[in-house]
Amino acid sequence: MPMIRETIVTTAGPTGLIHMAPLGLIADGEGWIIAPFRPSKTLDNLRDVPFAVANYTDDVRIFAGCLTGRHQWPTVSSDEIPVQRLAGALAHAELAVDYVTDDEERPRFHCRVVRLATHAPFLGFNRAQAAVIEAAILVSRLEMLPRDKIEREIAYLQIAVGKTADAAEQEAWHWLMETIAARYPGLCPP
Repeated sequence: MPMIRETIVTTAGPTGLIHMAPLGLIADGEGWIIAPFRPSKTLDNLRDVPFAVANYTDDVRIFAGCLTGRHQWPTVSSDEIPVQRLAGALAHAELAVDYVTDDEERPRFHCRVVRLATHAPFLGFNRAQAAVIEAAILVSRLEMLPRDKIEREIAYLQIAVGKTADAAEQEAWHWLMETIAARYPGLCPP
């Protein structure tokens, strides 16, 4: 099984409007594969403007925010491609699509790294940050997963959040739990 790195991917539409999405990028030698589900804005943007930025961040509010309607995170211009990057990213990789492997569910955009830059040190994750990332993945798949799986996973992840979260992780967790509770009333108390 290939290594997958959880990132915030920024893409741009033909007018330059930026779209952010949490996506697990699939390792592909020296490059990455972006495999967005159909339909999605990321997929449309990559077809129109075949560039993306993999933004490496430890701010889990961005992952949770993108999945709960909070898309307004500061961006700045990238150095070599026409897609902006997260202003607060610890590092970023500017990607160019070399070719696409079509698929009915998840086309694969095979990308080479045009530029890799580091902006701030990575000081490590606490368990709550990892739990928020896992919960964000669950939220992104609410339509695909059965309620009992969601319930079991959230109960386990809540332990790490309760023990190690700071204010940012608590806020991100709350956003995700609101989204789950809207789908499954009573599952995630406020």
